[in-house]
Parts: sequence; C-alpha cells; structure tokens
Amino acid sequence: MRSNLSKAGMLIVITLSILISASAKNSTTQINNDSLKAQLLRDWERAKAYTKEYLDAMPAGKYSARPVDSIRSFAEQMLHLAQGNVNLVSNGTGKERIFTGRNFEKSSTAQHKDSVVYYVMTSYDYCIDGIKNMDASKLEEPSARGITRLAWILKGFEHQTHHRGQCTIYIRLQGVRPPAEKLL
Repeated sequence: MRSNLSKAGMLIVITLSILISASAKNSTTQINNDSLKAQLLRDWERAKAYTKEYLDAMPAGKYSARPVDSIRSFAEQMLHLAQGNVNLVSNGTGKERIFTGRNFEKSSTAQHKDSVVYYVMTSYDYCIDGIKNMDASKLEEPSARGITRLAWILKGFEHQTHHRGQCTIYIRLQGVRPPAEKLL
C-alpha cells in the first residue's frame, strides 16, 4: 500500500512540475518589448527621483568631501554617474551623446552642488528621453561591441545604482542619514 502511495505521490509531483514549468514558460513569452520598455522607463524615473534625494541630502559645502584622499569626492562620484548614464545608455538607444569631450570629474566649475545637480538630472532626462523615443522592437538588436541595446541600457542602470550606492557612506560620514531605499 505504501509503495502505491509513493508512486502516486511521485506521479502527482512530476505532473505538477510539468504544469508549473509549462506555465512559467508561457508567462515569460508574454513579456514583449513594449512592456519591457515601459518597465525600463519606470525604473529610470524611480532612479532619477532616488538620486535627486541623494543630491539633496548632501550638504552643499560637503560636495568635495572624500572618505579618504585616494578616491573620488561626492561631486566626482555623481558626475561620473552622470557621464556613465549618457555613455552607456547612448549605446542602447542610439541617441546622440551629450557632454562629449568633457570630463566633469576634472572640471573645477562642475564640482559645485548646483552644477552637479544640473548635470546628473540632465543625464537622467537624457536616458529617459532616449528610452522613451526608441523603437522597442530594437531592444534585442546588437549595438556597440555586439552587445544588445537592452544590455547597454541595463549596464547603464547597473552603473548608476553602483555609484549612487557608494555615495551612501559619503553622506553618512557627514552625519546625515541617507535617503531610504526606493526598491519599488
């Protein structure tokens, strides 16, 4: 009797596994490029708002602060983030780059809070506009270095997340509480 229950139980488990697997496969194929593009836009809008909270949290007189001498200042981190946004996302969207030929990290006039906020917010607007105006059917198309357009946009998102995250310690070292996580 026990042997029959084990066989019946195994049959049920196998059947359920097949049904769940088939269901998962069908649900992933329902994601189309237009819905993926819409999600990218929501994520970039959220990232822009979150980064603005970081920029606002750091006192204006502390934008030149560095946790140690050998690494970027807060301003340089954020300016690097801005130029990375433009350079990486342009490979995905095909939009003509802004800020070409400039290195804001090394520009003394770009280091002040108002300039940093301007360049960072402009970079997010550039990314959002580029994604909004791109043809979603081209997301899977190879671009620079044979990497898909979608992969470049995702690399841009990963890059800005990384550098914004690094800035958490810069803000904490000034005795300021960083913005709460905006995962969703």
